[in-house]
Amino acid sequence: MMDSRQKAMKAFTEFVGAPESDGLFEMANLPPKRTGLPFVVWISPKAGAPHDVRVKVSKGPRVYGTELVSVAIRPDIRVVGGGSMSARDLALLKEWVELNYDVLVRYWDGDIEYTEDAIATLKPIR
Repeated sequence: MMDSRQKAMKAFTEFVGAPESDGLFEMANLPPKRTGLPFVVWISPKAGAPHDVRVKVSKGPRVYGTELVSVAIRPDIRVVGGGSMSARDLALLKEWVELNYDVLVRYWDGDIEYTEDAIATLKPIR
């Protein structure tokens, strides 16, 4: 019998394909209480992605891939791939990314090997 976390991850794995790639990405969702943001942030290692470092955001933890907004963080922080965010939410995300930029890039590049280590190092905005 699967617990609710396993069910959510199974649902996420079944439905979230990165539109920029043919493959699925292993992504970790960060709840608002961890980031200080009013939405969920998804982080991942590069995992063969053909683009530079990105995060994704969603209104909640249970989403379809089409509901995720993809945000590039290099060379500047901007929405990519057809999604949209309010100016306020994008400004808040920029603040959080700037605070955690090194961790996000090191995790993407594989310099931080374990998701739990990346998550433990991330700081919330206040």
